[in-house]
Amino acid sequence: MSTAGEPSSFVPRPGAAPVQSMLLAQAALEVRMVLRNGEQLLLTLVVPALVLVVFGTVELMDLGGRSERMGYLVPGVLALAVISTAFTGLAIGTGFERRYGALKRLGSTPLPRGALLAAKGLAVLSVEALQVVLVCGLGITLGWEPQGSALGSSLAALVLILAGTAAFASLGLLMAGTLRAEATLAAANLVYLLLLISGGIAVPLDRFPDALRPALELLPAGALAEGLRAVLRDGAGLPLSALLVLAAWATGAGLLAARTFRWE
Repeated sequence: MSTAGEPSSFVPRPGAAPVQSMLLAQAALEVRMVLRNGEQLLLTLVVPALVLVVFGTVELMDLGGRSERMGYLVPGVLALAVISTAFTGLAIGTGFERRYGALKRLGSTPLPRGALLAAKGLAVLSVEALQVVLVCGLGITLGWEPQGSALGSSLAALVLILAGTAAFASLGLLMAGTLRAEATLAAANLVYLLLLISGGIAVPLDRFPDALRPALELLPAGALAEGLRAVLRDGAGLPLSALLVLAAWATGAGLLAARTFRWE
């Protein structure tokens, strides 16, 4: 503490915090908001877990024995977890932030808009990490036996999940940045339900008509689910065809979102 006549050692440092610090703080806030939101928790954690438990314990369709059934279901539910967080949850949350003006106010803070979107991406990846632990833990409890080398399969699955996250996050931001919040809510939930049925997640793609199957395989849900299935069930290496499909969706939707996204 300085005395009278002595210069103070306190030197004000006005200005914004480093971008990295602001990005991490915003990402942590985004994660807390998801975990405190009952609807978001239902969508991201409860629904995928219920799908795995119900389809894994009740023989609603012929998927073989317990081991074969879990080998089919776990990769599909991992894909569903990515869709629920990176697409549906992100689209609905961002859409309502835009409607209530929160997105506009955040965009006018010292945190750059690109860093704000990056924080949302980090939050999505953080929630997905929880989902992977939950789904894989439940799967192993129900008799799932992943195939292939532990390191190779894990790395290949990680690459596919990251590519799928990029694809579905781009689609979610494209929807949230162009549609009204209510339309985003309805459309995101409808797409989520359609992908659950036709994306190779709960229903095998070979159960669909031959004329429809190639189109379903080119959807990001079908590419992600079948790619994860090839790695975790069949013990294959990284499926480049699935990766290319996801990369194409991420690039196309990302460019469209960048051109059309409205902050208010």
